Amino acid sequence: MLFFIDESGQDRLEAPYEVLAGVAIREHDLWNLLQAIRSAETDIFGVRLSEYGVEFKGKKLLKRKVFRLANQKSLIAPDRRRALCSEFLQKGKTESSGGEIIPRYMEEFTAYGQAVLEFVNRVFDLCSMYRAKVFASIVAPDAPRPSGDFLRKDYAYLFERFFYYLEDTPADEMGIVVFDELEKAQCRILIDQMERYFMQTAHGKARSARIVPEPFFVHSDLTTAVQLADIVAYSLNWGLRLNRMIKPTRDEIVPFGQRAFDLRYIGQRPNETDGKTWPVYGITYIEDLRPKAERDSI
Repeated sequence: MLFFIDESGQDRLEAPYEVLAGVAIREHDLWNLLQAIRSAETDIFGVRLSEYGVEFKGKKLLKRKVFRLANQKSLIAPDRRRALCSEFLQKGKTESSGGEIIPRYMEEFTAYGQAVLEFVNRVFDLCSMYRAKVFASIVAPDAPRPSGDFLRKDYAYLFERFFYYLEDTPADEMGIVVFDELEKAQCRILIDQMERYFMQTAHGKARSARIVPEPFFVHSDLTTAVQLADIVAYSLNWGLRLNRMIKPTRDEIVPFGQRAFDLRYIGQRPNETDGKTWPVYGITYIEDLRPKAERDSI
């Protein structure tokens, strides 16, 4: 099982929350899902976005301008929209390569905006079809941070719920964690924190039986599945509100936030006291990132 993780709002600037999101995909589903996404790109845009310098990321695909462009005219028929998008993206590629400025027309902008929204919806359809599961820690912007060099609670929560999901699968299923690459120093810090968590804490030791403690880091612009996690994180950040979350949403993002929420992992865990089962969910809201020992010492 591969667990692709990305984030939204960690710069703590415009975004209402910090979101750490993971998308779990079984190995035998991954390639089929990636091929289906590539097919959707060419079906909707007429070309592969990566070939024209368009990032497959929530911040790019779901920015306010895209919605404004999509809604400035009525829906364009798919064949016509595809042709317009292909021409629109080719003009941009020519200009970025040092070519002359080529006029673009309102219908081209509209076609592109509508195509983007259709594509993101198709991506969510495909994630559901190929049984991808969503996990996320949504963090309050003023959440207290750990003072020591501990693994933050939002990461620990994701690993806990991913472990529960793995326990629902055959015993030989192992989880491999894949992150969007950070600066090298940040990658080293995260690796060290994960190692301490999985090797030195009771919960971490138990979970290392199903999760490989050392993560992989990849370039997100070259790894479609990490870009999926980015779209999920962005959609949840701007389009979903759980209890106690009071920051405003962007109304146009709410349907995408709901689509990401609908993919969340839901499991059952036994209560050690009475033996009854209780539900566990893959998405949570966190108001304090400090480990329990640090919170209790205050």
